[in-house]
Amino acid sequence: MEQKKETLLEIHDLSVSFRMYDHGLEQKDLKAISDLHLTVHSGEIVAIAGSSGSGKSLLASAILDILPDNATVQGHMHYKGQELTRERQKQLRGTKIALVPQSVAYLDPLMKIGPQADGHYKPKPTEKRRKLFERFQLPEHTEKLYPFQLSGGMARRVLVSTALITDAELIIADEPTPGMSLEQALEALRMFREMADEGKAVILITHDMDLAFEFADRVAVFYAGTTVETALASDFKTGPEALRHPYSKALWKALPQNGFEPIPGFQPYAGSLPKGCLFAPRCPYKTEQCEKQVPPVREIRGGEVRCYHGA
Repeated sequence: MEQKKETLLEIHDLSVSFRMYDHGLEQKDLKAISDLHLTVHSGEIVAIAGSSGSGKSLLASAILDILPDNATVQGHMHYKGQELTRERQKQLRGTKIALVPQSVAYLDPLMKIGPQADGHYKPKPTEKRRKLFERFQLPEHTEKLYPFQLSGGMARRVLVSTALITDAELIIADEPTPGMSLEQALEALRMFREMADEGKAVILITHDMDLAFEFADRVAVFYAGTTVETALASDFKTGPEALRHPYSKALWKALPQNGFEPIPGFQPYAGSLPKGCLFAPRCPYKTEQCEKQVPPVREIRGGEVRCYHGA
């Protein structure tokens, strides 16, 4: 009998706004994430897909409470059933929740790679780190180097290692594979898969949807700062007929191997969001209701979709 998976992270109605100054020094709030939903269970990889500006990296920062001071976060985030308060975020950050950041600038330029990868854990996981470096094809002397002595791909592999060394229950990997060769990227994702199979959870933020489909259990599709669909990765392998939201289908058709077929229009950004469904201006199925009211999240065919016409 399959063991029931524990719900590690639950996010409901999450909104993130930024206080900005407009012309004449008037303050205004720009909403970058709105009514976002996401659930992550132990033992699974949830890939987050969507175009640039859809809120993927902002979500990671909101979970870890590393947003800038002008950010306002509203909504509900729970970790293992308990509210994810700022104090609890501080306790979990870097211990139970680990981040593989998108930027290699997160590496301390004044610290050698070995101690930096080991982190603040006692006893120091030197052997574990060396095994990870070996799997990532990092030379043995890498531990004695400073970040400026690494290539971009090497720095990216070191960042992935820093998260895999920890005893984290949830790993948030924000675009972990750019700069890696295909072989190295596959090895990184295999290691994330191993961690998930051991009972941990991985949020994989990526533009490389082909790799995501191969290693993820579920895929959450973001558009203009909200979740429009969450589906099994196998649904994306099947094709658009298995998907529920028009944007998910368009995303699938836009992949090079599926015809590289674009759709008219562009994704709205903070400050210019439409009143109703955020995808309505580009949707061929939109109705008057879509333009006036935000669709609720509905469960359809084993997935979730935010659409009045999803089927």
